[in-house]
Formats: sequence, structure tokens, C-alpha cells
Amino acid sequence: MNLRAALAPLVAGTTWRRGVFLLLGGVLALPYGLLAVTFGQLLADSEIPRPLVYVLLLIAVLIAVVPLLLDGSRALEIAAVRRLLGVDLPEPELGHRGDRETRLRSALWIATHLIVGAVVMIALFSALPMALAFIAQQFGVGTELTSQERFGPLDGRDSGWLTVAGVLLLVGLGYVVAGLGALAGLMAPVLLGPAQAERIAALEARATRLAERNRLARELHDSIGHALTVATLQAGAAREVLDTDPEFVRRALTAIEDVGRTAMDDLDHVLGLLRENGRDRPVVAPQRTLADLDRLVNDARAAGLAVHAQRAGDPARVPAVVSREGYRIVQEGLTNAARHGHGPVTVRLDLRSDALELELVNAVRHPERGQRGRGGRGLDGMRERVLLLGGRLTVGPDGDRWLIRARLPYEETTT
Repeated sequence: MNLRAALAPLVAGTTWRRGVFLLLGGVLALPYGLLAVTFGQLLADSEIPRPLVYVLLLIAVLIAVVPLLLDGSRALEIAAVRRLLGVDLPEPELGHRGDRETRLRSALWIATHLIVGAVVMIALFSALPMALAFIAQQFGVGTELTSQERFGPLDGRDSGWLTVAGVLLLVGLGYVVAGLGALAGLMAPVLLGPAQAERIAALEARATRLAERNRLARELHDSIGHALTVATLQAGAAREVLDTDPEFVRRALTAIEDVGRTAMDDLDHVLGLLRENGRDRPVVAPQRTLADLDRLVNDARAAGLAVHAQRAGDPARVPAVVSREGYRIVQEGLTNAARHGHGPVTVRLDLRSDALELELVNAVRHPERGQRGRGGRGLDGMRERVLLLGGRLTVGPDGDRWLIRARLPYEETTT
């Protein structure tokens, strides 16, 4: 090991940051030290009744111990460890209360931080001035501080050895701080790391966030994809008859305007889910449900798609989440039929007391390829919607037809 490698811990930025972390523990330990000194004086004073001192001591101990067990104290320590020690600890999950094991580990960490920090602070406040005085007297500065004193086998006349001792003391302090900081970095995950319950909560929160992201992606794909498909078909048809059938062109432009407004409303809803207001709650706009099915069918018909819709049952008795997902499945099915299908589309909805059963059937131009399209994101979105609701989905070619059949179970709501 060369000299540069040996001195590297003394000049590394991590050592200085870890030193600040240790000193922070010493600063936090000052009130505890003052309490200890105060009660030491009270116990030494024979004129103060002992029972009163013991009662006050018990109250002080309780007040001193409680902060060590708080979730907020653990969160502050984790923030300090992440920033000053450079240890990548996961942030505590909001709203998740630590169990007994987590609190005890956290209390042990905080107590150790305070004790070690106090020792380091005392060492710096005592040994550092002494080391600087030893070095300074070599240059004739502050000799009156050391000339009349003895330091073990050395006295004020051993200026050379005192200087060496001062340098060694400074270097030793640096290595001690570096070593304690490195040890703290190794122990932090053990004492401040998440317990099993907290890990499970973090995984559940991550799964919820991923599910929400996937849901937003499905919303955008189904809504915007449907609007673009209808608008493209209408625009293409209008271009073909621009000079011969202005009335059809007018209806096509009206349909494009209507579907564009609907897509803008849906886009505003999705963006609203991504925004947060001042109360940290998502801004939620109304979503399309089976009650809007007639408008969806009319938009598809206006785009030139022949749709035969059959519905049995009252959509108002279907739970909102099932109604929303059912609407999106029908929307994606109509979009696929408009892009890849051939001939009329039959939509059947049966709103039973325990499930929503829907079916979309249409002919396809190329039965061997079906209507999957590029990437199959729409069909994957259908499967995810049905899976999340615990339902069943059948999708694929059925002879020369394309069949989508879904069953979404639920418990019927009453109005």
C-alpha cells in the first residue's frame, strides 16, 4: 500500500460527511448529557428529598426514551443515513407503522448514534486542540501552554516529540472517524433496514403503482386509439366523396368533432389522475361506463361501421368498476373491428344479477391473421381488465369471424 492510498481515507469526502453524521449524534446527545449532570447534582444534594428526585428521574427517563421509539425519529435517521453515510436505505412507507422489532432496532441505532457521537465530539473538543497546540509549539506559537506541563513521558522541552505526537493524534482522529463512519454504514441496513412486514408493504405499494400505470396506459390506448381510428376512417371516407356528397362530408366532420371531444374528455381524465391538488388527492374526472354505450355505438356507426347492439338488463345496477371496464372492452372491440374487420359487428350485452356477459362478433378480411394488429396492446389490455376483475375472456378467430367473449362477475348493486 502506497502513501496516497494510506492517506486517502483522511481526505475523502465520504469521511468528512460521515464525520458530520457522527457529530450530529453528539449534538443530539447534549440534552441527555445535561439531564445526566442535573440529576447527578440533585442526587448529590442531601437537602432535596430522594423520593422527589426519583419521581423526576423516572419522568425524565420516559421523556428521553420515547423519542427513540417514534417512527418519525427513524425516518429522520434514515434521511441522515442516506444523505451523509451514502447508504441506500428505502424510505419508510407512508402510513405504515413500524412493528416492535423495527422500533427496537431503530431505538438501538439511535442510542448508539448518540453515544458514539458524544464520544467523537468529546474527543474532537479535547484531543484536537491538544494536537494543534503540540504542533504549534514547534513553531514557537503557544509555547506557554506546553512548557510547564507534562504529557506522559514528554514535557515542554520535548518539542520534536510533541510535534510528532500532535501529528499522530490528528491522523489517529481521522482514521477513527473514518472507521466509525464505515462501521455505521455497514450497520445502518441491519438496524434501520425494513422489517419483513415493511418490505411486504413496500412491494404492495409498488405493485399498486405499477397497476395504476398499466391502467392509465390502457385508458389512453383504448380511448385515444378509438378516437383516432374513427377520425381516420371518417376523414378517408369524406375525402373520397368531397366533390360529390357534401352532406356526407358534413356528417363526417361532425362525427370527427364529436369523437375528438370525447377523446379530449378521456385524456383530461387520465391527466387528472396524474395531477395532485393541495390535499395530495388525485383530481378525478367522470369516466365512461355502460351508460355511455349508445353514444359509443353511434360514433362507430358514424364512422361507417355497421353495428348491431343488443342489451339485456339495467346498466345502473352494475358496479361502477365493472361498468367502466366493460365499456372499455366494447370500445377496444369496435376499434379493432373498424381497423381490421369486414362487415357488420354484433354487440351483445347481458347484464345478469351476478355477472356482465358481453360478446362482439364480426367478420375478418384475413382469418388466418385475425385482428391482433401490431403489438396486440389492445387485446393485452382486455386480458388485464378481465383478470383484475376475476373474470374470463375468450378472444380470437372463430371460423371466418372474430369473436370476443368476456364474463365479468360482480355483486349486484341496489339503487
